[in-house]
Amino acid sequence: MSERDDPVTIGRRVQQLRAERGLTQKQLAEPAYTPAYVSTLEAGRVRASDEALRHIAERLGVAYDELITGRSARLATELRLQLTGAQRTLATGATEAAAEGFTAVLGEAQTHGLVEERVAALLGLGECGIDTGDLDAARRRFEQAEQALGTAPLPTRVPALRGRAVAHYLAGELRYAVYLLESALDELNRGGLHDPDALLLLYASVIGPYMDLGAHARAAQAAELALALAPQAGDPALVARMHRSVARTLLAEGRIAEADASLAKAAELYRGLQIRTELAHCHWMRGYVCAQNGELDRAEAELREARAMLSAKRAALYTSQVAVELADVLHRRGKSDEAAALLHEVLSDLSPERGALHSAAAHRLLGIIAEDARDTEAAEEHYVRALSLLERAGAAGDLADLCRLLGDLLRRTGRVEAALDAYRTGLGHRTAPGTTTLGPAPAQPPL
Repeated sequence: MSERDDPVTIGRRVQQLRAERGLTQKQLAEPAYTPAYVSTLEAGRVRASDEALRHIAERLGVAYDELITGRSARLATELRLQLTGAQRTLATGATEAAAEGFTAVLGEAQTHGLVEERVAALLGLGECGIDTGDLDAARRRFEQAEQALGTAPLPTRVPALRGRAVAHYLAGELRYAVYLLESALDELNRGGLHDPDALLLLYASVIGPYMDLGAHARAAQAAELALALAPQAGDPALVARMHRSVARTLLAEGRIAEADASLAKAAELYRGLQIRTELAHCHWMRGYVCAQNGELDRAEAELREARAMLSAKRAALYTSQVAVELADVLHRRGKSDEAAALLHEVLSDLSPERGALHSAAAHRLLGIIAEDARDTEAAEEHYVRALSLLERAGAAGDLADLCRLLGDLLRRTGRVEAALDAYRTGLGHRTAPGTTTLGPAPAQPPL
């Protein structure tokens, strides 16, 4: 039973507010009601009509919603102000401080039953988990946000769903991540729910899993669609900061509706700052395509741009993943020492549970560099480590290619039986590099 349905609770609240304001029952009742009616209401012996409660709220100088729920309209606005502050902090890369802000809002929102604010705090904590690499915690937060949203329209649920998919992706569960993202894209586009923000988040987020699965054509198409949907902004951080300052001033003056409007603008801009991470994925994809086409100078520029954008967000996992792609380009351009140093730096930030595919790619490339330097022992060690990581992730095309590299190395060093074992393993995963067994592509938006 809600508080609105509890006459005793509302009666007690009316009595308390009347006493705080020094009003008599007669003053509160006039001119539409009698003191006896107010007395009965305060005693909880009558369920007041909405009309009566609106009259009493006006006489008491409080909002109708505050009277029937006990929650101040100011509280929700103050929590939204705290949320935009935490979002700003997260956008600047101070993840730990942002998590503290989101946690504080979450506690208040849960205490007072504020669903919208609770969901925003959970999403923020999920993003903090993604940035720090605490993928289990991130996934739990996104799942809680989805549960809190219930049967809300799909565009509203997309940030939580996308966050959960990203957590699965970074944990090495590539196909499940693609399934979640493609299912949402298909439902949005087939259902005519062409929400630009939701589509941008989904298309940008599916690029990484596509690339790791070898679905290069789908990744390139997703990147182009994401860039076509991306909003244009100058310096959103400055504008958002202005809106936060204005909101604080308006709130102090009691102009709550105007403060809310200003906060909504700030929140939209901070979402744009978070989209910066998604746009970095597009530069990443362009760099990959340029590398595949032999345009190595342009590939290096695109990948450095992606890495710089991600480093500015302190997105450690994504930054490490782009660094592996950049190292490959550097190696192909004859900068093997720089590439090796970058890969060793990357491996200190990755693990089988956090970026398995890119850990494998780093070991594979270090093996190639070691072979070029005639260090066959180090090369074999790196190939074997990469093999273990790829088997766990189920990356068939990359696994077949790695088995060929390892088999060739073993054969050149005279270990023919071991080489044959490596080749047989590769044949068991004979999907060609660059191909995929994904189902039909999702429907596209009418751009």
